[in-house]
Amino acid sequence: IWAAGADAFLHLDLEIQEEELRRFAARVSALLQGPEPGPEAVDGLQRLHLTVAATKYPRKLDGKFVEQLQTVLCSPKSPEQIQVLCAAILREMSPCNDLILSCDEIQDTKLLSLVSSVLLAQGNKGEVAAVGQRVVQVLERRLPEGQSARFLLPVLANVISLSPESLTEEQTNVVSKKLADWLRYASLQQGMAQPSGGFFSSPRTKQPAPITEVDGAVATDFFTVLSVAQHYTQDQWLNVQTFSMLRNWLLCYGGKELDTFNPGDRCVTAVVPAPATSGQLLPPREHLRDKAFEYCQRLAEQSTRRPLKKDDGDLQKACLIEAVKIVDIICKQDSSYMCRAVSFLKVLHSRICGDATYARALLPIAQFFLNYNKLAAVDSDAICKHLFTDIPAQLFHNPSLAFEFVQFCKDNSQLFTDSSSIFRQSFPNLFKFLAWNSPPLISEFVDLLPFLLDPGTTIEIFHLLLDLPCLTAALDIQLRAAALPASEKAGADPAGKPATCLEAFHHPLYKSMFQYLLRSSNSSVAHSLVPLRQLLGSLAGSPRVVQCAETVPVLLELFFRVVAEFADGSLINQLVVLLLQRSDQLYEIPAFKEDVYRVLGSNLAMLCGLRPALVVELSTEILEFSGAVSNIQSKEAIFTHMAWAIGEFLSVSHDKRCTVEQITRFFETLEAVLFEITQLRPQASTPSCAPRAISVLMATLTKLAARSQDLIPRVSMFLSKMRTFVQSPAVTSVYCEEDLEEILIRATELMNLLKMPSVAQFVFTPPVASTRFQREVNDSLPLALRMVTQLLEPAPGSMPV
Repeated sequence: IWAAGADAFLHLDLEIQEEELRRFAARVSALLQGPEPGPEAVDGLQRLHLTVAATKYPRKLDGKFVEQLQTVLCSPKSPEQIQVLCAAILREMSPCNDLILSCDEIQDTKLLSLVSSVLLAQGNKGEVAAVGQRVVQVLERRLPEGQSARFLLPVLANVISLSPESLTEEQTNVVSKKLADWLRYASLQQGMAQPSGGFFSSPRTKQPAPITEVDGAVATDFFTVLSVAQHYTQDQWLNVQTFSMLRNWLLCYGGKELDTFNPGDRCVTAVVPAPATSGQLLPPREHLRDKAFEYCQRLAEQSTRRPLKKDDGDLQKACLIEAVKIVDIICKQDSSYMCRAVSFLKVLHSRICGDATYARALLPIAQFFLNYNKLAAVDSDAICKHLFTDIPAQLFHNPSLAFEFVQFCKDNSQLFTDSSSIFRQSFPNLFKFLAWNSPPLISEFVDLLPFLLDPGTTIEIFHLLLDLPCLTAALDIQLRAAALPASEKAGADPAGKPATCLEAFHHPLYKSMFQYLLRSSNSSVAHSLVPLRQLLGSLAGSPRVVQCAETVPVLLELFFRVVAEFADGSLINQLVVLLLQRSDQLYEIPAFKEDVYRVLGSNLAMLCGLRPALVVELSTEILEFSGAVSNIQSKEAIFTHMAWAIGEFLSVSHDKRCTVEQITRFFETLEAVLFEITQLRPQASTPSCAPRAISVLMATLTKLAARSQDLIPRVSMFLSKMRTFVQSPAVTSVYCEEDLEEILIRATELMNLLKMPSVAQFVFTPPVASTRFQREVNDSLPLALRMVTQLLEPAPGSMPV
């Protein structure tokens, strides 16, 4: 371990690991016992920390060694690096039964921070409370020279995250006052550089330079996290740390006093007086809110300045997002800040809405105006329309924005559904996030999809789900086309056929199809995308496209489940027709098509169950689909469920419009299909289809014959020939013995049932007001078939009935 490190250690057997770890710890222990632990001790502790951290199950080091680590950690003689490593190892071992640390008597803020980190890692509420109490005690006193509160604020932030109730109101008031001062009154001068002590170091001290803004201008207002300096003072570091924990602090301890703001009033004034004037002294909580609001206003102004460095621009946006969220919390806790917040956020939104780099900042601003839509006198619909129209179309490929945007939609889905149509109208844009970022966003869209579906969006969303992998490919082409030089964007010859997908993106033959697939909102005019799917076939093997295709079956299942709750007869009929049509128009990914067929098939049966009359109403479309032998071979799942639905629901019991002629027409269509796939012709291969499909077809023909008894001789003769079919060498080479036996058993059972036409009619054609017995028999058809078979073919030696 000493030589090879943690990687080698993890490849050892468990018992060897335990023994090696003990030896390793003993060597580190020996190094720590010297008068002044040196570089070897540091190296040993680093290696030990990596080993313990890399182990995926708790490691119990020797109790004496754990005690030694604690002693070294708390010793004022220990170098800082040694203390940090000892604390890190003890944290990795948490929870630790041998821990004897306490923070009660520690005065040094750095040491208190390290010891507290170990105690908080134990996960014990009592320890968390003790740490919180001690940190507040140290903060409320004047710190000795050389000590800084900056080491304690991260500890306090952890305390309020783990156990906010561990601090009393008096303690939170003490801290709130400190936080307000650190926010508002940090120095406007830069810190002094520490002298290097080198040969050329100058003993002269320079006058501190002023801090600057991100654009280089000298700062004339108070210091914020966006102020720029070469070196920072202690109070400036405290300012930065305070801002980082401010939102959580306000959420935990900001308080919810009764406001005097009337919810019926509208915020129509641009500026109103601040809640407190300079001559008033506010209680600590209100004082912190007041200073926090000023701070966030200052950040909003700073965030729109042009930065000198790119990294500063990223920091600007992150701080702006945090500032808007803090303002939202302040307004919830005290609505007297509402008008001021509306005023500066409206100005801020107008400044940044045209800049795509500020897209993430637009989300909390939109959230604010949604929260206070009735009070703020702001058209939140206009803000959301810009958000839903431009951002997904431009930045679908930004993964962090995609997650935050979809989360924003989830958080407000009920609000959007109740009060705004923009959300549902924008679903084509929203699905761009999923198309490009699946599967990470699949769970979010599972939650979101039910809110997007209504009778007006169902059909278009159905198309979109089936075309989702195609959308991924089109987005890929869009990004690549945008990156092309202007000279190459001119496009190919309009009269010729494009040679590549990139050429097709601007080609007149495909441009309108690309535009439809990449549309930003729902469309009342549908486009045929068959040529485009064929063109994008070259991208079917792309990992991103394949991953997107894998999410479609999950969303399709949910789609049908939700639609079933509100769909009327007309919508169900539309869906069934589209389902049959679109089964021929899917993106060419074999595994994707097979999964989609499975989902479409099972839900086709569900839709028919919801509306049995559709078998009669859509007889033309169903006969066209069911009469194609190719469908039973390529789309077995859909065909089988369609055949089952015909046998189950093509009956006068379900629809008075059902006639003998219709039953005969369906019978002859399915009879021809079954004949085609079971006939034995010399020098012709036997069409291969699932045994389940053959069994369902036989059962459906039998059901139809039971309702039109003139057909019984035809189906009986067909069933009698199944023994010859299953015994044919051509057939036995295609199907396994168990499948053939199952086909033969079902054929025999159906044939026996037809020998008693009245029983067959009773079983297959229950009256409208069916009895419980009839319903049970119909629900358990295999059992009924076996009972009839036993009556007609008694076992040898049994007495005839």
